[in-house]
Amino acid sequence: MTKPENCFVFTSQLWLPAPVEVVFQFFGDAANLQAITPEWLNFCIITPGRIEMRPGALIDYKLRVHGIPIRWQTEITEWCPYTRFVDEQRRGPYRTWIHEHRFTPQNGGTLAEDLVHYRPPMGWLMDRLFVRGDIERIFKHRCRKLLEHFSVPVTAPAGTNGC
Repeated sequence: MTKPENCFVFTSQLWLPAPVEVVFQFFGDAANLQAITPEWLNFCIITPGRIEMRPGALIDYKLRVHGIPIRWQTEITEWCPYTRFVDEQRRGPYRTWIHEHRFTPQNGGTLAEDLVHYRPPMGWLMDRLFVRGDIERIFKHRCRKLLEHFSVPVTAPAGTNGC
């Protein structure tokens, strides 16, 4: 993945106590995305049937952001089992959205990393007013749900375990 121009960058890291094959399999099933997405987004995958994850796979969603209904389509542009994959917005609210998921065996578990390059409409103003805060809330929720799914106590103080 080449770094796109004029984008904001968001990163996240989370260690999970499961082998990389298990963690990758969870992330590689598009149906699991709804389980780790905050309820306030009213997120729903609308692509019919089971989605075969591979380069070129298209996934259609609908959601609500600040009460505004949004249709979003992403394409899997890179698929490297047990290591990484990349999804890129084809239709949706951003001028650019490229989300790289990385998986690294570490300390008997898996380090799951997210690298998101994004460019909202109206640039820095929209990012500062809405987008960055929303992304941080979404990934914080996702972190808690992943820890819960992989049976890690979420009672630790905020900021530990990547949340």
